[in-house]
Amino acid sequence: MGSVTLRNIRKSYGPVEVLHGIDLDVADGEFVVLVGPSGCGKSTLLRSLAGLETISAGDISIDDKVINGLEPKNRDIAMVFQNYALYPHMKVRENMAFSLKLNKVPKDEIESKVAKAAEILSLTAMLDRYPKQLSGGQRQRVAMGRAIVRDPKVFLFDEPLSNLDAKLRVQMRSEIKELHQRLGTTIVYVTHDQIEAMTMADKIVVMKDGHVEQIGAPLDLYDTPANLFVAGFIGSPSMNFMSCTAQGGKAVLSNGQVLGAAPAGLGEGQAFTAGVRPEHFVIGSGALDAPVTLVEPTGAEIQFTVDIAGDHVLITTRDRVTARLGDTLNLSVEPGKLHAFDPETGARLGGV
Repeated sequence: MGSVTLRNIRKSYGPVEVLHGIDLDVADGEFVVLVGPSGCGKSTLLRSLAGLETISAGDISIDDKVINGLEPKNRDIAMVFQNYALYPHMKVRENMAFSLKLNKVPKDEIESKVAKAAEILSLTAMLDRYPKQLSGGQRQRVAMGRAIVRDPKVFLFDEPLSNLDAKLRVQMRSEIKELHQRLGTTIVYVTHDQIEAMTMADKIVVMKDGHVEQIGAPLDLYDTPANLFVAGFIGSPSMNFMSCTAQGGKAVLSNGQVLGAAPAGLGEGQAFTAGVRPEHFVIGSGALDAPVTLVEPTGAEIQFTVDIAGDHVLITTRDRVTARLGDTLNLSVEPGKLHAFDPETGARLGGV
């Protein structure tokens, strides 16, 4: 078992409060990702769970046992850091076995656990190498192996892929997810990369300025963001936003053009911020004409930046549309794909 419960977690540095009453439930075996921009408090929350930071208020529990007063070594967790933190003078085998030796685990048991972890991580042939003889991805695997041999209730990952190049990040992303599926151990993972969050998580926790903005499954956050911040943060490229007014069931732009059908529940004449994801525009039909200001072919798709009521709006399509700079695209929004948000509070309005 390895369920985690956080209740009203607060953390202050002097008069500055950086975590503002965080509540979170992580089920046994769940892969939960804390995501948000730099400074949002996600790493502080993870370090508080690890015992590396002392919380100012609240309770942290693992399997319903409050662990606030326990030292990090007694919390039955294992943490994988961004910078690997391997001992350069020790071989891979010794790095992976180090914590077990400190805890005076019998030698035969250490060898068995190291061998098993090495097999899982495809490190068996590298056990007698030093860290300097390994690639960045292999070093990160060793750091993960050092955590696995401890057989903890909870794994904590603190931006483990940020030091890797783009191609290796994609590969390691898959390896960590496959590892979780194989071991079934609870994972709490911190990243600022929302693509990592979307592709790896069972549940995402979106944070901003020490507050939780929304918790949910990746596609739930993508399809039904709770507010403007989540809508703009989750998704790459990010959602487009335009000022609109609800008139006769339509979302009418500031220049009088109709963007699409207004979401249900909006009052006649109500001003709102409309959100449309780039892939939810349809090219070649509709009442919206938009001049092209930029064309970016990526291979799998084409990205167009267009001018809509004075806003730069990004559109993506997999069709081989031949429009060039200065051409006009005729657009519509897929039915049910226009989101509405309160322009003052940012809260979601109506339904999709």
